[in-house]
Amino acid sequence: MRRVMVSYKVKPDRVEEHEALVRAVFSDLAKAAPPGIRYGAFKRPDGLSFVHIAFVAAETNPLDGIPAFKAFTAQIKDRCDEPPVTVVLAEVGAYEL
Repeated sequence: MRRVMVSYKVKPDRVEEHEALVRAVFSDLAKAAPPGIRYGAFKRPDGLSFVHIAFVAAETNPLDGIPAFKAFTAQIKDRCDEPPVTVVLAEVGAYEL
């Protein structure tokens, strides 16, 4: 299983647009219900910084087949003050994940 964390900071005037794109991803995921993925997006207290965590058990990332995810990633660098940084996580311990 691949475990990934992505963090970034959005420009203040783009937060509302950004959150709408994130919500669209989760709407598409709920409809498609692809197997082999656990995924969450979270906003930090500053209201501008976001963290996404994905656990992917499938051979290919199911997010790649989600149209809203393609729309979300297409212009993300333009929406960010601090671009996305991806970190692959190594499990030390987990419960119900």
